[in-house]
Amino acid sequence: MDAQKDKGLCPGCKEPYKVGDYDDEIEYSNGTLKLPAPNGKRDPNNMSMMKRNQGGDFDHNRWLFETSGTYGYGNAFRDDMYGGDDGDERLQGDIENNDKPWKPISRKIPIDSAILSPYRLLVFVRLVVLGFFLHWRITNPNDDAIWLWTMSIVCEVWFAFSWILDQIPKICPVNRTTDLEVLREKFDLPSPLNPTGRSDLPGIDLFVSTADPEKEPPLTTANTILSILAVDYPVEKVACYTSDDGGALLTFEAMAEAASFADLWVPFCRKHNIEPRNPDAYFNLKIDPTKNKSRSDFVKDRRRVRREYDEFKVRINGLPDSIRRRSEAFNAREEMKMLKHLRETGADPMEKPKIQKATWMADGTHWPGTWAVGTSEHSKGDHAGILQVMLKPPSHDPLIGNGEDKLIDFTDVDIRLPMLVYVSREKRPGYDHNKKAGAMNALVRASAILSNGAFILNLDCDHYINNCKAIREGMCFMMDRGGEDICYIQFPQRFEGIDPSDRYANHNTVFFDGNMRALDGVQGPVYVGTGCMFRRFALYAFPPPNPDKLTQAKENETQPLTTSDLDPDLDVNLLPKRFGNSTMLAESIPVCEFQGRPIADHPAIKFGRPPGALRAPREPLDAVTVAEAVSVISCWYEDKTEWGERVGWIYGSVTEDVVTGFRMHNRGWRSVYCITKRDAFRGSAPINLTDRLHQVLRWATGSVEIFFSRNNALLATRKLKFLQRLAYLNVGIYPFTSFFLIVYCFLPALSLISGQFIVKQLNLFFLIYLMIITFCLIGLALLEVRWAQISLEDWWRNEQFWLISGTSSHFAACIQGLLKVIAGIEISFTLTAKSAGEDEDDIYADLYIVKWTSLMIPPIVIAMVNIIALMIAFARTLFGTGQWNMFIGGAFFAFWVLAHLYPFLKGLMGRRRKTPTIVFVWAGLIAIIISLLWLAINPGALGNLGASGTGAGFVFP
Repeated sequence: MDAQKDKGLCPGCKEPYKVGDYDDEIEYSNGTLKLPAPNGKRDPNNMSMMKRNQGGDFDHNRWLFETSGTYGYGNAFRDDMYGGDDGDERLQGDIENNDKPWKPISRKIPIDSAILSPYRLLVFVRLVVLGFFLHWRITNPNDDAIWLWTMSIVCEVWFAFSWILDQIPKICPVNRTTDLEVLREKFDLPSPLNPTGRSDLPGIDLFVSTADPEKEPPLTTANTILSILAVDYPVEKVACYTSDDGGALLTFEAMAEAASFADLWVPFCRKHNIEPRNPDAYFNLKIDPTKNKSRSDFVKDRRRVRREYDEFKVRINGLPDSIRRRSEAFNAREEMKMLKHLRETGADPMEKPKIQKATWMADGTHWPGTWAVGTSEHSKGDHAGILQVMLKPPSHDPLIGNGEDKLIDFTDVDIRLPMLVYVSREKRPGYDHNKKAGAMNALVRASAILSNGAFILNLDCDHYINNCKAIREGMCFMMDRGGEDICYIQFPQRFEGIDPSDRYANHNTVFFDGNMRALDGVQGPVYVGTGCMFRRFALYAFPPPNPDKLTQAKENETQPLTTSDLDPDLDVNLLPKRFGNSTMLAESIPVCEFQGRPIADHPAIKFGRPPGALRAPREPLDAVTVAEAVSVISCWYEDKTEWGERVGWIYGSVTEDVVTGFRMHNRGWRSVYCITKRDAFRGSAPINLTDRLHQVLRWATGSVEIFFSRNNALLATRKLKFLQRLAYLNVGIYPFTSFFLIVYCFLPALSLISGQFIVKQLNLFFLIYLMIITFCLIGLALLEVRWAQISLEDWWRNEQFWLISGTSSHFAACIQGLLKVIAGIEISFTLTAKSAGEDEDDIYADLYIVKWTSLMIPPIVIAMVNIIALMIAFARTLFGTGQWNMFIGGAFFAFWVLAHLYPFLKGLMGRRRKTPTIVFVWAGLIAIIISLLWLAINPGALGNLGASGTGAGFVFP
């Protein structure tokens, strides 16, 4: 009836209906890099999704995700200033132009305007008052203590600047929610066009990186791999790659054991809907395992799997000893053979044969990787490339178990396992292997040839999948309208094994639930190293697609890689220069781009693929393909290419994750922050004070490197939105706050010792400004706690550790970064040891270990100098001046510094309140030297109370 009223016009898009075959009615592959159907021809049975909509089979008004947030500005200003969500705005316009009723598919979670509006108002008020306050401070110097006034002014101006960089990008946070049922209905449910119910979801490759089996226990890595193999995603679409950058046989055999145990664990998880699917985490849950389990055989199955897992752990933990004994036996056999040969040749029988202490595999051959006793061509920096497909690609159709399966009845359960590949790239002396970034790029190339998943999810070896539907959650954003310009989905990092008080802010909730959620409303969150789902095509350094500039494809042909299709700056003849000489790798690029597009099931989608295009079986692997994958992980492959310079993970920084995400945003891509109801991933974090400081040191050093590199946000293109630019600028600048923070922490002590203060006398305007700034700070903290959904204790822990790290790790990072820039001194870091969680008596035992590091000196000196100053000022007031109001004013801010340092000082005490003597010796000497130096400069300081005023001038703007 609507079509008749509109004279044959579609009620949605207002365009005339076309008459003819389905193939001619709509061009699905409009956009760049058009590809034919999997069989090379158009499928006449693939009726357009628009036709199904018109028949009532599918409601195209339903989105896979919703974005909610409140914005108090016009769209044009928001696009330029905030970065906005361009895709969401385009979609909203499409909906408004559609006459069909809008049906929301998920609960909207708006950020309450009663919280966000006052939050923005307080930011504005504090910004204005801060300007007046600094103006008053500058125009009212303290002539009696000009040195003290000058230091305080410089510090306060910098604090104001750094606060602006940190606060302004946080004024437009958003929440997002997904609907997995719509994703299932759209991609997985059987339909007249898909009677078998084969999935139309794109493939995904999951990367797990490890480098040292001693610091990263193989059992932890094996559990992470098991959680991946059991993920709730079409089995034939999943491929797991493990990068062993140490080339250790221990890791290789641990993976083999995990692949064997997966035959039992993965079907068990599917049969009983187990969560989480990391066996170690699951069996250590402190809840009733039978909750929400309806099958009568669950208890029996769980008991059997638990027994098998205990035996699996024994085998994994026994691998070092078994490998050693095996190698000794094989080496002894080779020595006997050599001895026999010497006797037969008449050699001196007393001469002992020289046999290399090789490391042997179970099949009686030398391990091509790193040997236990390193030797030429068998050490961590000198070994051959290794690639082993441990679980081959599964069949395209489900493989259903039966009652005759071993141990457990898997009747009606799909027992297929995803593809599993072990990779250890080649390493040779004289080559710069670029640490983790180089290992990740090797995985990108190898996976492009073996499976070529359109998306990549990278995880650390100690970060397992805690929510088996996490990948589907991410796909809700990638596969919906407007998702074609999303380069990655960043999930928050959640940690286990953290002490209940979170003494050193290891959970980092202010960053993950506050800053990252806020950046999601700009151009997207930064990439933080793990738990991130990438669009493979974006990793190849291509710009996002522009649906408004579509090229016309030839019918029944695949478009070649041309300048207009991929990148205006790329010539097809320059492909080897950018990606290397692998033809298979070059041919995989347009395929992954095509498979990563959303489905063109609505006229509003101008950049999509036809429904059903990804239901064809994957081609089986052959020897030629595997050999090509081995060649692209060779150490010479990246020579004279753009790998690490522009393509893949970027080299040249210890924080390659931030730089890689920055490059994508700089090309115009946007990212999305996905917070799931059940944590998507969980991992471990160092809870020891020393390890935590070294972790922060590595991050801060990377930030300093970014600031002095071409990745500085000041040099970004116009495609980087203004607020996103401020956020990235803050990433490179925040470590330099340590210089001013250290000086400012000494000011209360210097004032107490000298009797001088940063203000000459109190003033009504000064007190008003100070009061407003303080109340705004408190109000902003309370409101941020509300909209970020974090606790006040988490916020306070974050503030404490900000001062601890700012006076230790950040200061050292600035020194190291400046040495690298000025003197060319390279910076090296060791891996943070991952806890195996084997201490049954006290899982937080590592928290109390005190390991000396020079990073502890500045905070200790600050604490001791302030304590000494308090003692001097107290004695002077008690036995001399008697002006307690001045002492209280200065002491208040000295105690404020000590309150921030309390977790640090508590950590120095350890479990038994014992600290290495050297800590106090060095700190005490430095504190005494500073105190004596001041007395030498101003001999009358002890007896001179100085000018009037109070310590109320000490503020952190």
